[in-house]
Amino acid sequence: MKILFILHYPPPTHGASMIGEYIRTSTSINSTFEAKYLNLSTSYSVHEVGKGGLIKWWRYLGILYKTLTKSLNFRPDLIYITLSTTAPGFYKDALIAIICKTLRFPVVFHLHNKGVEKNSHKPLERLLYPWVFKNSNVILLSAYLYPDIAKFVPIHRVSYCSNGITCIDRSIVSLPRSTTGRLKLLFLSNLHRSKGIIDLLQACKILKDKGIYFHCTVAGAEGDVTAEDLQSYIDQNNLVKEITYIGKVTGNSKVQAFEEADLFIHPTLEDCFPLVLLEAMQFKLPTISTIEGAIPEIIEDQSTGLLIEKGSPHAIADAIIQIGQNKDKRMHLGENAYNRFLENYTLPIFEKRLASILTNLLKSNRSQSKSGKRQ
Repeated sequence: MKILFILHYPPPTHGASMIGEYIRTSTSINSTFEAKYLNLSTSYSVHEVGKGGLIKWWRYLGILYKTLTKSLNFRPDLIYITLSTTAPGFYKDALIAIICKTLRFPVVFHLHNKGVEKNSHKPLERLLYPWVFKNSNVILLSAYLYPDIAKFVPIHRVSYCSNGITCIDRSIVSLPRSTTGRLKLLFLSNLHRSKGIIDLLQACKILKDKGIYFHCTVAGAEGDVTAEDLQSYIDQNNLVKEITYIGKVTGNSKVQAFEEADLFIHPTLEDCFPLVLLEAMQFKLPTISTIEGAIPEIIEDQSTGLLIEKGSPHAIADAIIQIGQNKDKRMHLGENAYNRFLENYTLPIFEKRLASILTNLLKSNRSQSKSGKRQ
């Protein structure tokens, strides 16, 4: 069973590229299928994301050429594409999908973002969405995300595959979580406004004004919010003692950031299935996040963390106070989060789930092909 995987892998590092890298290097996936891989990324750093330029167009033309040649030479039984759902990424990916469909290869789209419903009224999207999704199977990260594509994809063509991540070897961790002193908060994401970083900064100001004794560590690569932007807000609001920006963290530095925290804060405004929540869960961190995308499936409100409305610094501050002042509740939520992670979101569970979906699709395609030949 041959599959051509057209997907993202790092750099830059984000949810879709991390999952792409897991698939590309998966012993389980590569032993189950005869697989070839094509990198769908035209951005090679966080700073290139969302920007144009001749070099990115040259990379894209290379992707189109490789899609055509690999498809014709490899003759896959299925082409797997991590389709972007919103422009400009959707326009680029749609052409790749058109090439594959024109060559009459079965296609499955694995969606790591959303926005189809929101953009379906636009003239070009209204034309392209029906054509791209017609007779194609789709893998979604959660049933919470199906309404986004319901207009174009019947539910019998949809499969659900929650993401998973590599388990940290906890034997290398020696830092005890603090039980006294300042409440330690952690935000870990690329610094994009869509991740709610501005709302968190405003929540920190509210906490300080209320006399809450805390410290917030902000970790992540610069995005549309720069280190200078961050520091300017900190200085202007006299939060130098309360907020520290440590930049992008990886490896042991990332482990240390999680281990030293008491609460994980992810007040995102736009997300599908944030992998960073899974990372926090395996460190037994209770999480405060928003009702957005598949997050209500990951975080069980009042069981593994707290869910709040989007775009509300006051709601963030109130939730931090609610959990922060109750050590027993923090520990209970953290234990529940860890158990939920082990039961649902480890990498082997993800690999097994994805392999099963792809196997079933290949069997279904083969059955339909034989049926068509008989007719």
